[in-house]
Amino acid sequence: MGRETDRRDGRLTVDQLRTQVADGAIDTVLVAITDMQGRLQGKRCAAEFFLNEVVPHATEACNYLLAVDVEMNTVDGYAMSSWEHGYGDFVLRPDLATLRLVPWHEATALVFADVEWVSGGDVPASPRQVLRRQLDRLAERDLTAFVGTELEFIVFDDSYEAAWTAGYRDLTPANQYNVDYSLLGTGRLEPLLRDIRNGMTGAGLYVESAKGECNPGQHEIAFRYGEALETCDSHSLYKTGAKEIAARHGKSLTFMAKYNEREGNSCHIHLSLRGADGTAVLSGDGPNGFSPLMTNFLAGQLAALRELTYFLAPNINSYKRFVPGSFAPTAVAWGLDNRTCALRVVGHGESLRFENRVPGGDVNPYLAVAALIAAGLHGVDHELPLEPELTGNAYSTDKPRVPATLRDAAELFGGSKIARSAFGDDVVEHYRNNARVELAAYDAAVTDWEKVRGFERL
Repeated sequence: MGRETDRRDGRLTVDQLRTQVADGAIDTVLVAITDMQGRLQGKRCAAEFFLNEVVPHATEACNYLLAVDVEMNTVDGYAMSSWEHGYGDFVLRPDLATLRLVPWHEATALVFADVEWVSGGDVPASPRQVLRRQLDRLAERDLTAFVGTELEFIVFDDSYEAAWTAGYRDLTPANQYNVDYSLLGTGRLEPLLRDIRNGMTGAGLYVESAKGECNPGQHEIAFRYGEALETCDSHSLYKTGAKEIAARHGKSLTFMAKYNEREGNSCHIHLSLRGADGTAVLSGDGPNGFSPLMTNFLAGQLAALRELTYFLAPNINSYKRFVPGSFAPTAVAWGLDNRTCALRVVGHGESLRFENRVPGGDVNPYLAVAALIAAGLHGVDHELPLEPELTGNAYSTDKPRVPATLRDAAELFGGSKIARSAFGDDVVEHYRNNARVELAAYDAAVTDWEKVRGFERL
């Protein structure tokens, strides 16, 4: 995985934004952060106000944005934000290097922001800051992470409003059968897929391809890798934009990890490292063409995977993907181009990298990539040896298993010395509380499954 250095079409400097605002081409700027659930939150600012006030001084938002559940309910247990603390504001400091057009909205641009306290200093639990801390740890070693994320989604012919009214049941998938790699299957949805691809290109993302997947209506649009923070920003914008563009077509799409009993939506994450001079550092003269750094870094992935799975699979539904024979992993193992393993090593020489196959489409990319870096550095700092590659079917081995439930993963995360050393106790406790909130909500819910099983027959 090499280095992308060019500023792509769709990206803006502040001076370019000033010119387009003066010409009337842009009148709105979105100031966005990514919350714990991986969603874009923020403000729509008048462009003139953004240039005159937000660029030099930043803007503010209620600090409950990093202390609510998926329904935006205020919940107890967070040290940083509560009724007792008055739910005050924090600062949204625009990262002007992320300024870009949003072509699917008229006359609109967007910028990602970092989250700071009003009194000064970063908010450690902000996903973007969690990742920045791990990138700083790499930088101390003169290393840079390059990342690619591969998101799958399922498209339905129902609008989001119709899907809501139907309780998300009995929806009509946009394809009726497995269209994996089918040009006919993607051709049926090309008006939507093309609009998403072109919209993302117009926002400065580098689109590679689109392909069908296995579950009816399931598709994937692939983007070129980039530096880790840029990739995570693009990932977050893409998820929001794809939904908005689908809505304009009268359709809906979901990135749920497991919408039904068929194949889930994955988000395989590829990671490689470069040195200060931009050269690849994972390849070398060792077994399998690995450098000592690659050996230790990959060993760290294995050692820490179970303890850090919560950052890779953050929801109740995430764990429904982990089914033997489903192309979603169950075994903590690595293999050369082996899709049955949690960790798949691909490429050679400059392109050598590993792919973590645990995350689903519901993952928060900042937290997941931070977890991969933290795991790798654990392996490097402790010079962990790498076990032999697994050949054959990992599903049928006696290797340690990926945690099977959110409850298991949250307990491992909360008790992890690796997590606390890498992220800090405050971050671990913050996200551990988020898991508690989700588990309590799930434990209290009466599901359709229970009604079907018990309404008449029990």
